[in-house]
Amino acid sequence: MAREFKRTDRLGDAIQRILAQLIQFEVRDPRIGMVNINDVDVSRDLASARVFVTFVGKESDEDCEKAAAALNKASGFLRSHLAKELDIRVTPRLTFIYDKTSVRGQQLSQLIDRAVREDRGEE
Repeated sequence: MAREFKRTDRLGDAIQRILAQLIQFEVRDPRIGMVNINDVDVSRDLASARVFVTFVGKESDEDCEKAAAALNKASGFLRSHLAKELDIRVTPRLTFIYDKTSVRGQQLSQLIDRAVREDRGEE
């Protein structure tokens, strides 16, 4: 009988849950602020994990890129804490990537709403 979820998916979910708490309570860098972890993509050999994040309250893409760079600098610290929480042989290397999809989705939603309002106003 086939498994419903792959091991990498289960590990990604666990990493996402633990990192959310670690970033909130352990990381004290003011450049980071509030972080939403959208997804964690773990490689098949469990050696690396790409963590896709968005930042709440950051206005420009430049600020978000700086915050992602600050998270990448703290990745060793986060990895060591992650190793204490997870019961696996090798803890994946963490790479934080600023994810623009949610911001882009909001922009497209606003454009659609504006187009619908303009169409209704013309009729």
